[in-house]
Formats: sequence, structure tokens, C-alpha cells
Amino acid sequence: MVGMRAVVQRVDGARVVVGGEAVGEITGEGLCVLVGVTHDDTPGKADRLARKLWGLRILEGERSCSDTGAPLLVVSQFTLYGDARKGRRPTWQAAAPGPVAEPLVEEVCARLRALGARVETGRFGAKMEVSLTNDGPFTVLLEF
Repeated sequence: MVGMRAVVQRVDGARVVVGGEAVGEITGEGLCVLVGVTHDDTPGKADRLARKLWGLRILEGERSCSDTGAPLLVVSQFTLYGDARKGRRPTWQAAAPGPVAEPLVEEVCARLRALGARVETGRFGAKMEVSLTNDGPFTVLLEF
């Protein structure tokens, strides 16, 4: 089974609002990263994802966040493991439960910060409104 997933979008600004309050926001060039965790994910996979995000050369001029100091907005997204192959209603069986997923999403953020990144986040488990300006558009899927 594929492990941790991330949908990475090159953005020109992004924000997360919970209950009318902005809880995370980046302005200008950066990355908006939706992170999904499955049952077999580990802190090692979180570290690999963080290193990939920090060095991924998808910003303007084929540069990375490590090159430019561009910020990242990281948002937990269990729906990345939705399976809608059967019927009309997706199942979420492949998504890790909150007690497994939350620490691993936090680990991705902690590892990014340890590398020198400025990281903003959503609020785990909350109903979030995510808005962004996709620059390109440019979106890639990472799986570990």
C-alpha cells in the first residue's frame, strides 16, 4: 500500500479559516500542501516528505523553498484517502485515525521548521475553509 500522500500546489498566497478566524496564512510565492496519512505511515516517512517539500524545485525559475525561503501552508487532509470506486459514497478506510495521523502531520511541520522553513498550518480535525491562488496552475502529487 502507498503511504503518506501530499498534494502540493505552487501558490501566490493561501489561507485557512476555521469558524471565521484565519488560523494559517501565507502571502506571496509559496506552497500549499494537503497531507494525507494512512495506517502504516511513520515518522521516517514524515521526514522524507518534509525534505522533499523543502527541496522540491517547482517555484518560479525552478527554485525550491530552500532556495528562496518561500513559506508553506500545510493542511491535514484525510480525504486524500477516499475511495469512490464502488457506489456513490466514498469510504475512508485507508485514512489513518486522528490519533495516528495528527502526530505525523505535526512531524512533517516540525521537520520542515528544523530545516529552516516558515510553516503555517490548518487546525487538525476542524472544518476548514482553504483558499489559495494556484500559480501556474501548478499541482503535483507526492506519495511515500
